[in-house]
Amino acid sequence: MNLDKIFHLKENHTDVKTEVIAGITTFMTMAYILAVNPNILEASGMDRGAVFTATALASFIATCLMALLSNYPFVLAPGMGLNAYFAYTVVLGMGYTWQQALAAVFAEGIIFILLSLTNVREAIFNSIPMNLKHAVSVGIGLFIAFIGLQNAKIVVNNDSTLVGVFSFKGSVADGTFRSMGITVLLALIGLLITAILLVKNVKGNILWGILITWGLGIVCQLTGLYQPDPELGFYSLLPDFSNGISIPSMAPTFMKMDFSILFSLDFFVIMFAFLFVDMFDTLGTLIGVASKADMLDKDGKLPKIKGALLSDAVGTTAGAICGTSTVTTFVESASGVAEGGRTGLTAIVAAILFGLSLLLSPIFLAIPSFATAPALIIVGFLMLTSITKIDFSDNTEAIPCFIAIIAMPFLYSISEGISMGVISYVVINLLTGKAKEKKISVLMYVLAVLFILKYIFL
Repeated sequence: MNLDKIFHLKENHTDVKTEVIAGITTFMTMAYILAVNPNILEASGMDRGAVFTATALASFIATCLMALLSNYPFVLAPGMGLNAYFAYTVVLGMGYTWQQALAAVFAEGIIFILLSLTNVREAIFNSIPMNLKHAVSVGIGLFIAFIGLQNAKIVVNNDSTLVGVFSFKGSVADGTFRSMGITVLLALIGLLITAILLVKNVKGNILWGILITWGLGIVCQLTGLYQPDPELGFYSLLPDFSNGISIPSMAPTFMKMDFSILFSLDFFVIMFAFLFVDMFDTLGTLIGVASKADMLDKDGKLPKIKGALLSDAVGTTAGAICGTSTVTTFVESASGVAEGGRTGLTAIVAAILFGLSLLLSPIFLAIPSFATAPALIIVGFLMLTSITKIDFSDNTEAIPCFIAIIAMPFLYSISEGISMGVISYVVINLLTGKAKEKKISVLMYVLAVLFILKYIFL
């Protein structure tokens, strides 16, 4: 099989080895979704094993579509945030069943497919100014780094300041050092190792960083320095094959959608919330990662974006059928791009690993979050470098960019960052008389109004 012909490797200045390493790296940084998604959706009453299988299968289908329809190195899986909204807001908060919530996800996916085929999403992508696109990339970088710091428990909840730094002294005092304290230490060591590998230009530096950190953790467990404590969320770092190799049945969640609330007002509110967050998280991720990889053309457009958007939409629909929450383009795709991934071969490698994870679930469920955290923090740094492309000499450009950048980590949402960036861009340029000379598109005005209405009514 001539991979160069299929994926145009030379044309994209890459090779098979680079793409394979990039695919493995992206998968490793987002393999946590295979453990986290079943945990979150289980809270809504769904079967954990079935959700694991649905998560892996939906990720495999959607990512293969991304490779085949657009030849981009983006990887898809059930989105974080969207799964929490599904379980904690729609089911536990509003009192709907998980079957009804799946119906809302399915309906959202169908609408998404129609919007993708009719160029609406593409038009939205193209209407966002170039400076704002760079700002989205920077904001996502800070957001990813913040997720990494939280996953490693370096950043912890703090009553007085909302967030604070982990206390080693406190972990020794309360006896949690051998579970929590040692993982924070390992994450910090992993961060330094990954940074050194990056400085030395070692191929696959981010992937090596994950594997070395995990390896150090295993050594700590075998020597008794790290003690698993499931009650605190610290599990054994050694893969558990005691149950052999088996794929958990998807029967409890497959095709279990309940459309009985289809014509209620709440159904439309739920569906719109899924649709809104999915659309702008995906657009934000595509803008951010594509601009970092220099995939945008001179007009700031992403060629073949329709295929990318369509694979996302079909993935969401397939995910709902399998039994999982909204599938979206993962921001962790940036880790593969940082490794040099530029084509759909990166995505195919990650998709194959999602397929294999069905058989090798004990291995992937054993990769701890403290081992992937350094990768996320380093990727955050790499995405932050896009800030140099923002025009800070024009405050009508720079201030909305700044607002979009800080909103993402502080509000813990890519879509909120885009919302506030668009609103502030339109309002500031309109009220300072700059709107006409900049030729702000009609769609930007429409988006600004829709975002303002969202804050008023949702």
